[in-house]
Amino acid sequence: MENKGKKAIFISIAELAKMLGISRIAVFNKIKKGQIPAEKIGRSYAISMEHVDEIVNGKGSRILTEEKKKLIKEAVAKVIRDYGDTLKLLGKE
Repeated sequence: MENKGKKAIFISIAELAKMLGISRIAVFNKIKKGQIPAEKIGRSYAISMEHVDEIVNGKGSRILTEEKKKLIKEAVAKVIRDYGDTLKLLGKE
């Protein structure tokens, strides 16, 4: 792997967990599921700082941002508007 003068900077699972406000186990599980890209170095995992910004600031595809929340809210409103009567009937069963 060529670096061409750039030195890769990594953080640990514990450091990322602290940044996100979640447990180390939760970060580890997200790595195992492929939601957080990480490199295994020996017995530990390291997360590249290139990916940390995406993860922390919500630019990752699996992170719920305000824009995604707005889209979900609009979709729910459309479903209720289009299928509200049907949903009410299903709720009575």
